[in-house]
Amino acid sequence: MNISAILTAVAVVGGVGLFLGIFLGIASIVFKVEVDEKEEAVLGVLPGNNCGGCGYPGCSGLAAAIAKGEAPVNACPVGGETVGKKVAAIMGVEAGESVRMTAFVKCAGDCEKTTQIYEYTGVEDCGMVRYVPDGGAKSCDHGCLGYGNCVKACPFDAIHIINGIAKADKEKCKACGKCVAACPKQLIELIPYDAKAAVACSSRDKGPVTMKACQTGCIGCSLCVKVCPSGAVTVTDFHAHIDQSKCTGCGACKEKCPKKAIV
Repeated sequence: MNISAILTAVAVVGGVGLFLGIFLGIASIVFKVEVDEKEEAVLGVLPGNNCGGCGYPGCSGLAAAIAKGEAPVNACPVGGETVGKKVAAIMGVEAGESVRMTAFVKCAGDCEKTTQIYEYTGVEDCGMVRYVPDGGAKSCDHGCLGYGNCVKACPFDAIHIINGIAKADKEKCKACGKCVAACPKQLIELIPYDAKAAVACSSRDKGPVTMKACQTGCIGCSLCVKVCPSGAVTVTDFHAHIDQSKCTGCGACKEKCPKKAIV
């Protein structure tokens, strides 16, 4: 055995290791990224769901934006007011008032209120079904297709298909907005958790057409507009909509609606 060859190999390996160690040590100093302590603290109190409901790429993206002053301290829809106050304390500012929101499906046309005009046996995906004849097998081509793209998108198990249409559980909903983005017919919107009235219909067809398609569809009669004392209800393109910032929850529109489209 050649001892000198072994010693040479050990020396070379040791030298390379020493060189790499020194190089990495210097590189870690030269290329060190300074981490904002506030950013780290904010990230620590965020829920960590990484749902993207705030509009930023996950909780780390939101934490960085808050630390830079580019996002409000109460921007996390999942954490709500509780997390907003913690973040505000870290940033040394007032949290401000936040309104808890929840998802609402603008359709009440379940299997009992609508009919099937043909038997569909294709891919059970809302995005695909909307392109089949009449926009789906239901008699109303404006309503919920019932194949659950919103259910698959929700990370909180807050929305389910019940009797052919999607229903949101306001207690579980964190208002992340993923179901809103997932619905190809744009039937889901975020409304205040304590909203007293909302229109469960998205049809913009004329009254006679809507009545043939769904028993509970909005026919655009404007009776709700006439009885609303606060001017919160408007009708555009034969479709009623409630401005939640004006609604007082008196219930007059709900009582007057002949099709019970306001819930």
